[in-house]
Amino acid sequence: MSMILSASVVRVRDGLPLSASTDYDQSTGVQECRKYFKMLSKKLSQLPDRCTLKTGHYNINFISSLGVSYMMLCTENYPSVLAFCFLDELQKEFITTYNMMKTNTAVRPYCFIEFDNFIQRTKQRYNNTRSLSTKMNLADMQTEIKLRPPYQISLSELGSANGFAHLSAAEYKGTGKISAAPHQRLEPVTLPGIVSFVLSLLCGALNLIRGFHAIESLLQNEGEDFSYVIAFFLGTAACLYQCYLFVYYTGWRNAKSFLTFGLICLCNMYLYELRNLWQLFFHVTVGAFSTLQIRLRQPQGKSPDYNV
Repeated sequence: MSMILSASVVRVRDGLPLSASTDYDQSTGVQECRKYFKMLSKKLSQLPDRCTLKTGHYNINFISSLGVSYMMLCTENYPSVLAFCFLDELQKEFITTYNMMKTNTAVRPYCFIEFDNFIQRTKQRYNNTRSLSTKMNLADMQTEIKLRPPYQISLSELGSANGFAHLSAAEYKGTGKISAAPHQRLEPVTLPGIVSFVLSLLCGALNLIRGFHAIESLLQNEGEDFSYVIAFFLGTAACLYQCYLFVYYTGWRNAKSFLTFGLICLCNMYLYELRNLWQLFFHVTVGAFSTLQIRLRQPQGKSPDYNV
């Protein structure tokens, strides 16, 4: 019998489970597939936004969008079109119900477990195909899958340490990009993110102005310390680089943001004699705030097309 067995909602960047169906089948085959769920969850940020993993008698399908992945387990003979229609319906409902900022800042596993109610209702409908005729457009999904088929993940790739790190656009023509690619788009900018960007530019400008004043003072007084000039310009570079990290995706982006924040702190410690406590507090706080916003603004998957 073809049917959907379970589904879950997972955050892409770290694999944190946000919600899941609670009626797992306890058979050996299904329990084994749950292990594959966990392995895939840890690799979502390296995978295309639509994939299928075939595990013998069962298939795992998932789609990713806006930093969240929607995964489902079904029997091997369950129609692929219905499987991705099911995932698309979960995606639309989740995006409509929950603010993306909440999903980005969630720290507890299954903090949206109440979404299981919708998963259960939808799963029952999709396991009774007679009830689906008026609730979705299969033709649209069939066309989309033909034009952009899901990437087929092999068990050997899943088991390798870096099986997906070398995937290219040529290997997966459907997506046109891999989530970990250098030109990956980031999630939409939020108001706090805009504030942090502007404040970082302001701190960079203040450091630059003070740096030029330090050069002028150095030319007029030979006893001045040139290291202050270096500290001001390093502070300027650090602030501007934080702006760059906020706007663009790069490898090791979070680590770079923390190192940049450390440089800002070191520069301000060295400039302790030239700034009062409020100025030091302002520069360090802006640096910390910008680092947080860089951490929160993660790569996104392909935005859903709702044919609006």
